Amino acid sequence: MVKWLIIPTIWLVVSAILMAIWLPAHAGELTAEPDRTRLYEGEVLTLTVKGSTKIDINLSNLFDFDISSLPSPDIEKVTPDFEILARNQQYSIRTVNGDMVGEITWTYQLAPTSTGEITIPALTFKDSVSRPVTIEVVDGNPPDQADTSRESFIELSADKAEVYVQEQLILTVRLFFQGNLIRGELSDPQHPNAIIESLGKQREFSRDRDGVRYRVVERRYALFPQKPGSLNLPAIRFEGQARDADGSLRFLRDSAELFEVQVKDVPQEFSGSTWLPATDLTLAEAGMPPTLNLKTGDNLTRTLSLQATGLPSEALPPLPDSVPDGLRSYPEAAQRNASSGPEGITSTLTQTRALVPVEAGKLVLPAIRIPWWDTQSDSEKVAVIPAQTLNVTPANGTTMPSSGAAGSSATATETNSEQSASSAGAATDGHRFWQWVSLALAGIWVLTMLAWWRTRRVTSRTSANTDSEGAGNEGALFEQLLNAAKEGRTSTPGLFVSWANLRWPGYNFRSAKDIFSVLPAADLEQELDRLQAHLFSRDHSGGERSNKTWDGSALVNALKQVRKKVDAPSSETGLPPLYPNKLSV
Repeated sequence: MVKWLIIPTIWLVVSAILMAIWLPAHAGELTAEPDRTRLYEGEVLTLTVKGSTKIDINLSNLFDFDISSLPSPDIEKVTPDFEILARNQQYSIRTVNGDMVGEITWTYQLAPTSTGEITIPALTFKDSVSRPVTIEVVDGNPPDQADTSRESFIELSADKAEVYVQEQLILTVRLFFQGNLIRGELSDPQHPNAIIESLGKQREFSRDRDGVRYRVVERRYALFPQKPGSLNLPAIRFEGQARDADGSLRFLRDSAELFEVQVKDVPQEFSGSTWLPATDLTLAEAGMPPTLNLKTGDNLTRTLSLQATGLPSEALPPLPDSVPDGLRSYPEAAQRNASSGPEGITSTLTQTRALVPVEAGKLVLPAIRIPWWDTQSDSEKVAVIPAQTLNVTPANGTTMPSSGAAGSSATATETNSEQSASSAGAATDGHRFWQWVSLALAGIWVLTMLAWWRTRRVTSRTSANTDSEGAGNEGALFEQLLNAAKEGRTSTPGLFVSWANLRWPGYNFRSAKDIFSVLPAADLEQELDRLQAHLFSRDHSGGERSNKTWDGSALVNALKQVRKKVDAPSSETGLPPLYPNKLSV
């Protein structure tokens, strides 16, 4: 009797183990039941599908069982009207007329992708077919449920209701949710006619709404509309899962659209050539000498910076680079930088140029004017650097006769003429007197020049002793020149001229051409030409410098050879010029 009781017990245990082994020979009824037939667009629908199949109790396929290989209804039919957020399945076994039948339950979480009446089509499982189900999706939120009591919702806000084209619009996206978010996707704003930049990292904090505590994720974006008209951003969407305190999972879903923003065209009264709508724009310079007094051959580094609040760096125009004749300009590549914060984007354009005066006199740097549009006062403003006059004197201290002196001489001549006409006798005696004075001065000048020439011959014999006094300054400047030549800096030509004037005083070199006319050095001249070609090589657009790497080893060696082998200028050129070129006495 005990044996007969043990056999059925073993049979039931084996049946429980083989509960998931199925045969495709028979299929029962298939049902599809939603948890509701009416919901709002931000809610999630739970669809429960039930089916059955006959179980084959076969020991030969016990160990070949694979849950992933079990069939399921063709749920993909619900797309694209619904998005399948999650799916789950459960099994149970029951006995029908002596046969083992497995009942399978599938649970799907569906999110509607549009509003209106949506039909869940008939689903099939083996030979069974479910009935279609119609779902009504309603806009907005439930009338008895405010935003602040929902499980999750999105808020959108902008700092302005209307903007100019290319003006900055700050968009704030806030996601409110309850529970612990374990998965979530929040879309970014997109638009084909707008440049959109993220303003730093997202913020996370908590906030109370009508007595409900929410966790909040905040993101900020800077939008720059590129066309006038109406700006309509696509909806910002969120989908995720949150776990409650009891461990249960909830599906969160919501979407929100920003109100329509009007984009105005460039106002007709704007006078600038580049449209610059900003909340603030400044133009500054650095590197100019306080007194604006220079000598020919001096190396001046001028830095101009244009800073704008509410504009991307790419929108800033290049700064003017015009300089007067007599001033050589060696520009470096412009630097563009941008920083973002909660209040938007701040951009800076920096342009550095090495300026070397090669002619004495008054050189006027023209004024720089950048018109821009102040979006806060809704009016045009102009950032200005006033014109500046550089007072350039010859490097050796020789001064040019001023126009005032020339005018005084002319006036004195006219006055003397008038006086001569009124007293002819006195003028005749005075004329004889000044003739003797002129002859005496001419003789003194000749004697002075002879004495100077002899003194120079003596000085040339002792030049080594004289040079040793300034060797420290010359050596330091030469090391600075070598470093600039090695790195290919724009200051190299000016340093070369300054060093040559210190190495061989009295020649008042103003350019490398002047130096090579006295000191022939073909290799050095060729390397300096190669440096100039590197500094000014540009692409077809003329915007940026060549990306080729500079190798200054050959130029450094040529400079060392000239300093080592040439102790003094060639004697063929004779005495140094009494007055620099292009200057008159």
